[in-house]
Amino acid sequence: MAVQKTIEYNSFDSNEQSSSEKYNLNLTVLENSGNYLIHRDILRHQFSQKQGTVSTKTRSEVRGGGKKPWRQKGTGRARAGSSRSPLWKGGGVIFGPKPKTVTLKLNKKERNLALQTLLYNKRNNISVIANLESLITEPKTKAFCNLCNSYNVTFNEKILII
Repeated sequence: MAVQKTIEYNSFDSNEQSSSEKYNLNLTVLENSGNYLIHRDILRHQFSQKQGTVSTKTRSEVRGGGKKPWRQKGTGRARAGSSRSPLWKGGGVIFGPKPKTVTLKLNKKERNLALQTLLYNKRNNISVIANLESLITEPKTKAFCNLCNSYNVTFNEKILII
């Protein structure tokens, strides 16, 4: 069951000062753990990133092998119908990978609930910097690292920038 929760956060302005205003963010969170929704949303995202173009040739797709290698009876060897059998060198692959698209359907409300649950779980680690795009004058990693250091953002943990 979903419950309304409110988190408070401070916003940093462009002068590297914490503003005196406190902002509230209203979130809808699951009463129990919503980690399974977060996990499903991560899986959905990872599945959508897959290229899905891996492919192997089966015995019918391998070039050649139209002629019977030797006759059916009288040679003492095992019977063989094609030189492209998966048992032979140069033959096809049995049950190999084929191109496919893998999708995991997740409803919009579930996606929003997963995002809000994640924000609520990480509420102690949230820092909001107002007008961040105007503070970055050039696309340089060094400039961004200096900006993060001035706001006391550590690189020892994962950082999410929205």
